Amino acid sequence: MYKKISARYVLGSDGTQHTLIEDGEVVFDGDSIVFVGRNYAGPVDEERDYGQSLVMPGLIDLDALADIDHLILDSWSSPEVAAGHLWSDDYFANRRRDVFTPPERSVVRKFALAQLALHGITTYMPIASEIHSSWAEGYDELVDMAETSRRIGLRGYLGPAYRSGVHVTTATGDRAVHFDEALGLAGLRDAERFMDHAAGLEDPLITGAFLPCRIETLSEDLMRETARIARERDALVRLHCLQSPLEDEFLQRSAGRGVLELLDFTGLFGTRLLIPHAVVIDGADAVASAPGGPLETLARHGVSIVHCPMTSFRYQKQLVSFDRFRTAGINLCLGTDSFPPDLVRGMDVGMHLTRMIEGRPDAGALADYFNAATLGGARALGRADLGRLAPGMQADITVVSLGHFGDGVVEDPLRTLVLNGTARQVTDTFVAGRPVVVDGALPGIDLDALRVEGQRLFDRMRAAYSGRDVQFREPDVLFPPTYPHAEVAVAVAVNDR
Repeated sequence: MYKKISARYVLGSDGTQHTLIEDGEVVFDGDSIVFVGRNYAGPVDEERDYGQSLVMPGLIDLDALADIDHLILDSWSSPEVAAGHLWSDDYFANRRRDVFTPPERSVVRKFALAQLALHGITTYMPIASEIHSSWAEGYDELVDMAETSRRIGLRGYLGPAYRSGVHVTTATGDRAVHFDEALGLAGLRDAERFMDHAAGLEDPLITGAFLPCRIETLSEDLMRETARIARERDALVRLHCLQSPLEDEFLQRSAGRGVLELLDFTGLFGTRLLIPHAVVIDGADAVASAPGGPLETLARHGVSIVHCPMTSFRYQKQLVSFDRFRTAGINLCLGTDSFPPDLVRGMDVGMHLTRMIEGRPDAGALADYFNAATLGGARALGRADLGRLAPGMQADITVVSLGHFGDGVVEDPLRTLVLNGTARQVTDTFVAGRPVVVDGALPGIDLDALRVEGQRLFDRMRAAYSGRDVQFREPDVLFPPTYPHAEVAVAVAVNDR
C-alpha cells in the first residue's frame, strides 16, 4: 500500500548528507521509502498533508530511559544526603528486594516507552536503574519489555542489564563496590538467552544486544566472557564507562587496570562497542589527542560514543568536546539517559556546551548534532537503512509541527525547532511504515491513566530509598523540597459585637 505524506519542509537526503526540500513529499510502500522529493507522479492509496511541519528521519536514542526517572531525585543532591541514594552495605548483605512486582515493572516500562515514542524516538537502546531491583534486570523482564515495545511499534535493541557488583555506602560513610560474581554470570546467561528469544521472534523491530551495567560493577571475568560471546554472535555491546574518575580508582583496586587498558585486555575492544558518555576524556589535552592517546585508541577500535548532552549537563559534566571527538574520527551518536527523552533539547544543550568549551560560536554545528541523532546512530547499529529519508531506506519518520504561535517565526526549520522548541512538538511518527504516534497520541494507550499509575509507582520508588539509606532517613530529608511545605491555617471570621 503506497502512502504519501507531505509538509512545508521535508529533510531528505542526497546520498551523502541531509537536504532540505520545501513543500516536499515522502512516499513509502510497506516498510520502505520509495520516493522523497516533490510532485510524485505515481498513484497512492493514502495521503496526508501535515502543513506547517518538518518531516525528518526518525530519531535514534542509544541510551534511552526505560524506567521511571531518577535524575529528578539525584542530580541536585547535597553531599550530606547523596550517600543515602546508594544501597547501604547492610541492605546489600541482608535486605535486598524488588520494589516493584513484575506487573508493576511492566507498567514502568510501558510508561517509559510511551514517553520515547511521543518524543519522536523511533529506534532505541534502553537504560534503566537497577537501584530499585533486588539485583539487576532478568530474562523474563526483558521478554515482557519486548512485547510492550512491539505493541507500541518502536524499533528496539534490547537485552537485560547485568552486573557482578553494586555501589554501596558503607557503615563508615565510604563508597565501595560489593560483588556477587554468581549473580553476574547468571545475568550474562539471561542476556544470552534473551538474544535467542529475540532472534526467535523473527520481528525486524526487535534485536538482541548485550547491555551490561557500569564497567566498575563488572568483574574482569564477566567482561571477558561478554566479549567472547558477543564476538561469536556478532552482537552489539554497550558498556557505560569513561564517565567518572571513580571508575579507574575502583578498577585499579579490583583488576589492577584502568578503563581503556581493561577494555583491551578483556577483548571488549574487539566487539561492536558503544560507550555512553566518555566525559572523563579531555580532548583538549595534547596527550589525549596524540597518537596512541585515548581519542586515537577509540577511533582505531571503531568505538561509537553515545553522547548524552542534557544528562551530562545536569550532572555537572560535559564532553570535551563533541568537535574534537569528531575530528579524531570517532563515530558519535546521541542518547537521552533521563527524562525528558528529548533529543531536540539534547541537541540544543550539546551545541551550546560545545561552543562554551571551544570558545567560538561556530563550534558544535547543528548539522553535526542532528547527524549524530540519525546517521551516527544508524552507523553505531550497523544499519545503513536507517537515519535518512531516501528511496530504499526504512520508513522510520518523525513529523514535528512548526505551526503553533509559540514556535515563533521560521528561519531554518531545523534550527528553529532546536532553538525555539522541544520534541513535544512531535505530532506523528512511523516505524517501518507503521503509524506509531498519531496526532500526538498513542493509539490504544490511555495516557491519562498511564500518567496516574506512573506517578503512583514513582512515589513508591521515592519512598523506598529510606530503607536502603545507611541512616534510614525519610524521603523528605533525602529529597528536600525546593521550598518548605506551608502549614495550612484556617481563618475563622468572628462577627464584631
